Amino acid sequence: METFVDAARACAFLDIKRASLYAYAARGLVRTAPGKDARSRTYHQDDLRRLKARHDARAGHGAVAANALQWGQPVLDSALCRISPTLGPLYRGRAAVTLAQQSHTFETVAQWLWTGEDAPLVPWRAAHLGGDVKHLSAVVSRNASPQRLLAVLVNTLGAGEAARFGTSAPAEMDRARVLVRRLTAGMALHAPKRLVLALEAPGLAHALLVALGGEPSTHAVAAVNQALIISADHELNASAFAARVAASAGAGLHACLSAALAVHSGPRHGGACDQLEALLAAAGRAPRARSTVEAWLASGQQLHGFGHPLYPQGDPRAVQLIELAHRLARGTSRLRLLDAVVDAMAQATGLWPSLDVGLTAVCRALELPVGAPTTLFALGRMAGWVAHTLEQRHSPVLLRPRARYVGP
Repeated sequence: METFVDAARACAFLDIKRASLYAYAARGLVRTAPGKDARSRTYHQDDLRRLKARHDARAGHGAVAANALQWGQPVLDSALCRISPTLGPLYRGRAAVTLAQQSHTFETVAQWLWTGEDAPLVPWRAAHLGGDVKHLSAVVSRNASPQRLLAVLVNTLGAGEAARFGTSAPAEMDRARVLVRRLTAGMALHAPKRLVLALEAPGLAHALLVALGGEPSTHAVAAVNQALIISADHELNASAFAARVAASAGAGLHACLSAALAVHSGPRHGGACDQLEALLAAAGRAPRARSTVEAWLASGQQLHGFGHPLYPQGDPRAVQLIELAHRLARGTSRLRLLDAVVDAMAQATGLWPSLDVGLTAVCRALELPVGAPTTLFALGRMAGWVAHTLEQRHSPVLLRPRARYVGP
């Protein structure tokens, strides 16, 4: 099914009459958009699937499990994050967007996620990258995407770890602090001077700006710090679940983060930033935004990063980051094209921007290179992946769902 479908297909999918469909829409259970003519409406497929899954859940445990895998019922207990449709993610009860606006650093928020304690901050330091820089530079192309670079670094640094299994939680957290600092600096793998400066930087946000070749002004560091905090966790998202599956099998920290990174690379998740940047490059300038968006959608491609199912009235994370980006870019035209794309998407689909758009806005306002939004997203989400890994280690259960066989 496409992102939006007409009433006939929506009714057939749900096996209901049009009156019921209109009632669902009126109650806000299904998002709608204008149809091909002034009198018709179309209906969002994710909302239709969610309604169908809830209906099917009455059929028994198998249907309940299927519902749980599609934005449905919770499947495990966690004390890490709760999603509020209006506030966004709450990290152990504290709203991420509020934490980002206050004088917290990303490191303190990560520590809060990991421990649930307001303890003194343990420094995040790394004296060196932890691998042969020249060898890694030869292995990884200069044109490699940030996702690929991070994947290579995580696995290479993990290969040198002596103790992978059975380590204590404090030891795991120490390892995570060093690893994330190294990964941040490693974004400057092909610029050795920047890599060294990133390792020496006073904090992670500062280090990331240096590694990406940005200007680490006070305002820029504060903006990147906000973006990292807002990206830190989002409940049981696909990449966090991958990390938990790996952790449940007893995999080491590097392997858990590698599993999460692999999932994060997909365009339906962290790769949505890359997809959006590709569309911006195709449009080139603001007057071409609408035609480019329409051509993209007409080709059958879905533009991810808009219309998050958990935020039917708009993603609070995106709202805060886009407002931040506009303050940073005030008096410039840096966001003109992105704004035009957001407006074109709203007119074409009625969908609101999500986190990916907010991260892209901040990076464009700071004039960071292509690939920076995905980098910000992945490094920020490392805090959540580590938290989910640590929490999952307390469970004796191997995460191993069953499949409903439908073959011959």
